[in-house]
Amino acid sequence: MAIARVIIIKTPDKKFSDAERIWKSQCAPLMQKQKGCRVEKFMRSTESPDLYISYSEWDSMDAIEGYRATTEHATIQSEVRAIQGSRAVVWTYEILD
Repeated sequence: MAIARVIIIKTPDKKFSDAERIWKSQCAPLMQKQKGCRVEKFMRSTESPDLYISYSEWDSMDAIEGYRATTEHATIQSEVRAIQGSRAVVWTYEILD
């Protein structure tokens, strides 16, 4: 069963461009090359521009865990945490076809 992962990230005002740069240059390319990653998107709220959502679809939880176990993921995670206003919220959903 396919899995969707939604990560909600709140970023301080002065960190908007950093968040977008890190996502486009590091997070997205890393996720896209992972086995089992079907889709990844990074979205900014139009009502609250400090609020972002990372949305990805995966073949399985094992694929997500494989990605999360990489050293590249750990590096990106530490960079993203440095620009967050608060801890990210992560939700995982089964995709019902």
